[in-house]
Amino acid sequence: MHARLQEAIVDGSLAPGEQLRDAELAERLGVSRTPVREALLELAQAGLVQATPGRSTVVAPIDPGALRDAQAVVGALHALAVRTATPRMTTRDLDAMRAANAAFRAALSAGDIDGALEADARFHRVALEVCANAAAAAVIARYEPVLRRVERLRFASDEAAASAERHDRLVALCAAGAADDAARLAESAWQSLTISPAPTEQDPS
Repeated sequence: MHARLQEAIVDGSLAPGEQLRDAELAERLGVSRTPVREALLELAQAGLVQATPGRSTVVAPIDPGALRDAQAVVGALHALAVRTATPRMTTRDLDAMRAANAAFRAALSAGDIDGALEADARFHRVALEVCANAAAAAVIARYEPVLRRVERLRFASDEAAASAERHDRLVALCAAGAADDAARLAESAWQSLTISPAPTEQDPS
């Protein structure tokens, strides 16, 4: 339930400012209201939903402050993962990163933003899995969706090619065993995400 609602917010199916009525969502999803309420509470804690007591619950706008907070945490933990994983990476791990980046480029060329997001997630997941830090993975999973909303805008813009090039550099640094440089580059990928002052779902630039 949580994953389905989160995906709908990240992909824009549930737009910023849209009201979220637990009864309507429960009927649409074929479940009781209790898991919907629990999911909305978790999404509010992650910054994807705004819930005001006595008032309506809505999809949160893409907020610059929430973005900065998520960037600081997610970026630092991805850096930790890459720094830890780099000396442990095998040829198979590096090949998995290269394959994910190839899929990422192919999705961008086809205009498949959902495919690009999935391939980008696979790329970064390699280091997370190799480092085997469950605490880091759990915190990233909680706050990364805030950034994925902005990544969707990036991957639909002219900035998308720079992400693929950054992936290439990261693989090269990991292959060379340059753990600190790789960690800095991994962190910069998240810190470089920006939004316009008033983004809307109609304006993907």
